[in-house]
Amino acid sequence: MNDKSLLEQITERTAHLRPSEQKVASVVLAEPALVVGYGMAKLAEAAGVSEPTVMRFCTGLGFDGFQAFKLGLAQALAIGIPVTHSAIEPDDSVAAMAAKIFDHTLSSLDRARRSLDTAAVARAVDLLVDASNVLFVGFGASGIIAQDAQQQGVLFGVPCAAPIDLHQQYMAAAMASRGTVVVAISNTGRTSSVLDVTEAAKANGASVIAVTGGPGPLADLADLVLVLRTFEDTDIYTPTVSRLAGLVLVDVLATAVAVRRGPEHLERLRLMKEALSTFRGSSGGATDG
Repeated sequence: MNDKSLLEQITERTAHLRPSEQKVASVVLAEPALVVGYGMAKLAEAAGVSEPTVMRFCTGLGFDGFQAFKLGLAQALAIGIPVTHSAIEPDDSVAAMAAKIFDHTLSSLDRARRSLDTAAVARAVDLLVDASNVLFVGFGASGIIAQDAQQQGVLFGVPCAAPIDLHQQYMAAAMASRGTVVVAISNTGRTSSVLDVTEAAKANGASVIAVTGGPGPLADLADLVLVLRTFEDTDIYTPTVSRLAGLVLVDVLATAVAVRRGPEHLERLRLMKEALSTFRGSSGGATDG
């Protein structure tokens, strides 16, 4: 499965196209939303080429014809413009920044979804179902994902911990056993503290699931790797998109584990939710949390 959007594919292929097809690519990349409303003749006119050239351009991208290409382009636009088309410029208005950030986020989350190895996710669920306890570790932005996972600990159905303090993380890892599953989270896969904690847990017999952005030392340490590929600019901005993708993955794991634990566990969760709703209402009407 190609985890790149149609606009990214066109951008990468442009240099290898015939000069006439490059003209078509330039028009599509410059005004993709307008091209969705074009007929073949209109696009050919805008690019200054013939209609057969437009057709070659479309079939070269793997589409059966022009209409199929337009449908693919519309679908690409529906999930947001990729990062290469949505970079923040110093003179952008707040409205333009908002649009670009939403486009970037939607496009990145879709990339993470399409590139996710669901077979690996299923194996991770198996490990979590068989766990006696789960330890979530992460540092910085990845630590926020670990905290969210602990918040959903009742869904996993076993004791879950996500210590904020680095020393507490290491102590928990040092007390791990063969029934422990450690979910180690690091977008770069190179955060030294996460690697140290993971090594300590493995030395004590724990199984390790790595949640990371790609190959690296953390992936090498892990028994199972869940890769979340997003478009990230870590040079200037906090990696919010990778964090959001991690939060969604936690939702997937927690939900799947809860369902796997069967009707009795789900019924207990339902009763807990009802009791929690009553509890919230009994504290002066506050419902946040």
